[in-house]
Amino acid sequence: MSVVEFGLLALSSLFVIVDPIATVPAFVTMTADSPVPERQRMAKVACIVACLLMLVFGVVGNALFRFLGITIPAFQMAGSVVLLLVALDMVRAQRSKVQETSEEKEAGAAKEDIAVTPLAVPMLAGPGAISTVILLHTKADDWRKQLALGGAIVVVCGVSYVVLAISARGVRWLSPIALRVAERVMGLLLAAIAFQFLINALTELRIIPK
Repeated sequence: MSVVEFGLLALSSLFVIVDPIATVPAFVTMTADSPVPERQRMAKVACIVACLLMLVFGVVGNALFRFLGITIPAFQMAGSVVLLLVALDMVRAQRSKVQETSEEKEAGAAKEDIAVTPLAVPMLAGPGAISTVILLHTKADDWRKQLALGGAIVVVCGVSYVVLAISARGVRWLSPIALRVAERVMGLLLAAIAFQFLINALTELRIIPK
């Protein structure tokens, strides 16, 4: 896989799993009593925190595996299950509990500042996003691909900020039907990515031929 192909895979995978568009309704609801500048500030802080968290896990993920005695195929299989659970909820146009629970959403609505939690974690950088970053890092076999992965994380978090900053001014321009269609399409893409991770793991274990 070339650097460009890997970069595109990383960018599409992370954008689908972070899914900032699906975060918009919850973000607007939880910040209903906050002025627009404060909403935008919380969106900026959340995206910065999410970006830093994913970058850190991308760097230390392999070392953590070695310390815990976890093999890459085992994590790929576990990660594929997590991604598939999120994808199935997305296909049904539902916000997955893997990304945030109703309790976390209610707690966020009661907080004055939701930037770090629950917006950054777990709504943007949840288990699915962190798993995806670590899985992609295991496939980055040279410094150029590692740099491409870091760039993809920064781009996705930057796009997430733009989406949330625009939604901070109101979401009347967003069609509910368009949101549901986009959610289902991204869910199908994420399901395909989840199965690809599983196939990669089975291939590495030589259960299926290359």
